[in-house]
Amino acid sequence: MSATDRPLPSPRPRRVLMLGATGTIGRATAVELAARGHQLVCLVRPGSGAAAARGLPAGVVAREVDITDPAALARDGIRGERFDVLVSCLASRTGAPRDAWAIDHQAHCDALAAARAAGVGHVVLLSAICVQKPLLEFQKAKLAFEADLIASGLDYSIVRPTAFFKSLSGQVARVRQGKPFLIFGDGTLTACTPISDADLGRFMADCLDDPALRNRILPIGGPKPAITPREQGEYLFRALGQEPKCRSVPVGMMDAIIAVLGLLGRVSPKMRDKAEFARIGRYYATESMLVLDPATGRYDAEATPAYGTETLFDYYDRLLADEEKVDLGAHAMF
Repeated sequence: MSATDRPLPSPRPRRVLMLGATGTIGRATAVELAARGHQLVCLVRPGSGAAAARGLPAGVVAREVDITDPAALARDGIRGERFDVLVSCLASRTGAPRDAWAIDHQAHCDALAAARAAGVGHVVLLSAICVQKPLLEFQKAKLAFEADLIASGLDYSIVRPTAFFKSLSGQVARVRQGKPFLIFGDGTLTACTPISDADLGRFMADCLDDPALRNRILPIGGPKPAITPREQGEYLFRALGQEPKCRSVPVGMMDAIIAVLGLLGRVSPKMRDKAEFARIGRYYATESMLVLDPATGRYDAEATPAYGTETLFDYYDRLLADEEKVDLGAHAMF
């Protein structure tokens, strides 16, 4: 199905148990699944509120559950009911090691066990393309669950998107204020083919009905060509009718910050988490979000599958026109 078409009803509507439906990708996926006729029960964090209040479509059931408690997962989430598919867009909020292993790994393991007991035969998992080169704890936690899922014997679709529009929008406000766009090195160290929330939600929904998307690890990006941070900054300035102003930040400066925070982290858990957050920032500053060729160790834009039609620059245009707002949350870095 073309990503620009109205969603067609699924030929076999299923009962779907969903995690992470209140995040931006989760909401887009829930909207698409509901539009295709699937029946959704979404497990949300306590205090998340009713489904409508979280932007979920009419007819979707939201159940508040402590997903880190296996007993609560069964008692308050599944409630002895039967499901066909588990869809997870759940992820740790910060990437801090404790949070990553608790959510990206253990909570998913508990949900997998509960879903299997409830009759689920297919799991659609939102992962991340950066696990190809796992240097960070959250990447290792995600990979650990991917391995558990593959070994489970259930059908699986492991979706590894390239980059999200939200994560590439942290400097829009800076540029609107006349400040320079920050780049690392010359701004061409990395590249990506970012995918929109809506397009990724459609792809996630495709996994339920397309046999070719089962029992596979699925890297997926948005429209090509790949774009660099420098190109992102230059586009923003041009869209505002200004001369591009980019300021280079040496990668070595981040290394120094990480070293200091690492030393402080030996005595302070808070500094330890800050050090990990800095490592995450450095990773994304120096690694492309594209398919990695294991033979050459190089990222390959041509080998990165493309899906959808919406580009990052389309999204920037809407942000600059105040037609859309972005809550960066843990994505904020500058």
